[in-house]
Amino acid sequence: MTVRLFSGAVIGLDAFPVEVEVDATPGLHLFSIVGLPDKTVQESRDRIQAALRNSGFVAPKQKNQRITVNLAPADIKKEGSGYDLVIAVGYLITTKQLVFESRGTTMIFGELGLDGSVRRISGILPLVQMAKLKGFKEVLVPIDNVGEAAMIAGIRIIPVATLQSAVGHINGKSVIPPATQTRSTQSSIRPDDQEVSMSDIRGQESAKRALVVAASGGHNVLMYGPPGSGKTLLARALSGILPPLSDDEALEITKIYSVAGLTENTPFITYRPFRNPHHTSSSIAIIGGGSWPRPGEVTLAHRGVLFLDEFPEFPRSVIEVLRQPMESGDVTIARANSTVRFPARFMLVAAMNPCPCGNFGDENQACICSEQSISRYQKKLSGPILDRIDIQIVVPRETYSKLAGAKPASAQTGDDELSSQIVRARDVQTERYAKSRHRLNSELGPREIHHYCPMTKDAEKLVEMAVTANNLSARAYHKLLKLGRTIADLDRSNIIDSLHIGEAIGYRIKVD
Repeated sequence: MTVRLFSGAVIGLDAFPVEVEVDATPGLHLFSIVGLPDKTVQESRDRIQAALRNSGFVAPKQKNQRITVNLAPADIKKEGSGYDLVIAVGYLITTKQLVFESRGTTMIFGELGLDGSVRRISGILPLVQMAKLKGFKEVLVPIDNVGEAAMIAGIRIIPVATLQSAVGHINGKSVIPPATQTRSTQSSIRPDDQEVSMSDIRGQESAKRALVVAASGGHNVLMYGPPGSGKTLLARALSGILPPLSDDEALEITKIYSVAGLTENTPFITYRPFRNPHHTSSSIAIIGGGSWPRPGEVTLAHRGVLFLDEFPEFPRSVIEVLRQPMESGDVTIARANSTVRFPARFMLVAAMNPCPCGNFGDENQACICSEQSISRYQKKLSGPILDRIDIQIVVPRETYSKLAGAKPASAQTGDDELSSQIVRARDVQTERYAKSRHRLNSELGPREIHHYCPMTKDAEKLVEMAVTANNLSARAYHKLLKLGRTIADLDRSNIIDSLHIGEAIGYRIKVD
């Protein structure tokens, strides 16, 4: 007897339906799984047999049966432990230990423990989304995944804790009520463990202003200064002034974290990501990939901040792989059998010292580096990378009077007020780009720039002087206009004037 059930596979961030066919015939015991399963799926045979036996059912070995499981379609690779529960249910049906009337409208996901418990799996959110889109009425999910799965409305979410409870629900003897649909509509501005805010940082008013501009338009930032000047604190405080996530953005980010297996403690991501990988990270860890492509740091930072401290200390190969996602907002990973695309629309915030010892150019500290070592250190950042960074600012050491004295009146603006300024600027951009594919000024292409960035005559002359005097590339010219557009939005101006362009030019310094 052959039984057909339904489960799903996740490739990249997308889920696909998988038909699970289970066939049992009398004969010498054999339990085989076909359909391009990976090692984890193959190992499910032992988990399933132990779970069946320890849950009070007759296992394949006890009946001397030949069990064949086919995961179709066979041209899509299957990985992970999420097929355990559906295979076990299929075996019970084909051996007539269970009757399942509505198996054509139900999808089943879950890993089995040896004692019959059902354990959480990664990627449950895109799997449940796919089940709803394909017209399924009900999904059985691990009870530990229910908070994440229940964000999808319009489909019954059945949380199962054990194989026995799943069987009881299927045969109608102990029906499990569907989980209550939970979709948070209140997004946090910052994570609960936010340790520092802009108001805690004394001085550095120009750097704070630059970060407000960057957050308003989604621009990339490079902070350049001696050690201890506050670059890392400023980057961490940036999380506190980023605008709240919209529901669509929160669901988009949660989907990424679900596939990456990072939703165990936070089923619904309600704050903008802040990723801070170490400079020893590999290019695959940063960009994503592997034999089974997984999201990298650039994707985990989607709609949030990717902070790279000690930027030149990252391997050159890692720095250069950032070029595509910084430009296009996504990552395409090609393999022999498939091509996977991950979103990567992040704000890059990088920090670096002026030299290996950190004191080059400091009036009070002597630099001990040779000219050769300084040049080699600074040349770790190629021209194409620097060209893609909109805002490049110097963060000097602050004086004792600013660090220890009372806050000046000009520095009394708190995080809430800064966040409100950013939200207002982003609201303007949302309205402006309502009929386009863009959300922020930083995402504009060359065609849109001249339409959305009108300038006064004085501003045009100032741009011409800056481009000519500094030999700016076409990309740098476009970034100058996009920065001016963001500064004008903060100033609630429809047209970009010379003051806006002047400030934008101040952010396009050359690090040398």
